[in-house]
Amino acid sequence: MTGVNKTLYIPLYGKASVSKKGIILHDAKAEEIWEKEGFRLKGKAKSKWLTYYMGMRSAVFDNWLKEKMQQDEHAIVLHIGCGMDSRVLRVGTNHHLWYDVDFPDVIEERKLYYDETEDYTMIASDARNVEWLQDVPSNANAIVIMEGISMYFQIEELQGLLQAVSNHFNKVALLMDCYTEFAAKASKYKNPINDVGVTEVVGLDDPHICEENTGFTYVKEHDMTPDSMIGELQGMERTIFKKVFAGKMSQKMYRLYEFESV
Repeated sequence: MTGVNKTLYIPLYGKASVSKKGIILHDAKAEEIWEKEGFRLKGKAKSKWLTYYMGMRSAVFDNWLKEKMQQDEHAIVLHIGCGMDSRVLRVGTNHHLWYDVDFPDVIEERKLYYDETEDYTMIASDARNVEWLQDVPSNANAIVIMEGISMYFQIEELQGLLQAVSNHFNKVALLMDCYTEFAAKASKYKNPINDVGVTEVVGLDDPHICEENTGFTYVKEHDMTPDSMIGELQGMERTIFKKVFAGKMSQKMYRLYEFESV
């Protein structure tokens, strides 16, 4: 894999790391894949603080998804930019139709570790090429996860994808994390993704931009580092993480927005 696709190894390592420690997120599949892949990360990409952040972010997405799936037992689950993530195993399909979408080389790698089932399908496509939606039933509601992907879209590309998703389904609930504009500018010089060769990303300060001609409306912002998860850290690590990587410090760099289709 090259370029943006290599960034998937950073959250994979983070989830495998916290899972192995028995905190925040149980992810046996991430541990298995990381053990076998052996992709060499360096520098900030292997920071223990980043692993805690990656684990918490994924756990927050998982909890939100579980809640939405319980509220709508017939909704389709759509994970755009799935990478090697095992969310389908951590959450379970619970008889929902579930679709994971990512670049062809990512899905090729993913199929070494995941099997499709009656409920679970992998789609190999650049998410910006919205023709892949033709492989997903349209006469349904959808719950959409976009974790760690929006920053690789230009604003117009993101709006185009959201518009296509909104048009395709009856009703959509969407959770998406974003870099801030400050974080995007800083990323050129200091970001773990630099360690896998990526320096160009996009920031989004105003979630209402995602309402423009997309069919979505902004609902609310979520906390990616809740106190309940920080509490699983030990001693000084808990104190340092809360002061340096959570709260206002975190919001300066990352935001987590929920949307729904109008």
